[in-house]
Amino acid sequence: MNIGKEANRSPNQMSGGQQQRVGIARALVIDPEIIFADEPTGNLDSHTTEEVLALMRNIVEKQRKTLIMVTHDPHIASRADRQLRVVDGRIVETVIRKKAKSKKRFYGKMVLHPIL
Repeated sequence: MNIGKEANRSPNQMSGGQQQRVGIARALVIDPEIIFADEPTGNLDSHTTEEVLALMRNIVEKQRKTLIMVTHDPHIASRADRQLRVVDGRIVETVIRKKAKSKKRFYGKMVLHPIL
């Protein structure tokens, strides 16, 4: 993940991309089955966004993890194997990417409960 050199640095001494990679590494240390990411590229420039998305795709494919990511960016959403579009707390559309490797593999169940 190219973060070894960040070990002795505080967050205010790191770039946004370095902070995101450290955050991803911290999440992966406990070897979760499901990774939740809320706007993981929200404050990053386009180059760093692509790096972080490639890293997350690599984790999903090589480590066979489930990634549930929230984003408002349609470009980022289009990279997902499956997209759920939510409006006013309800799923209004589901899109499965044609090239999705995980289309035939479903490792878990995701249940969304609206907050009343």
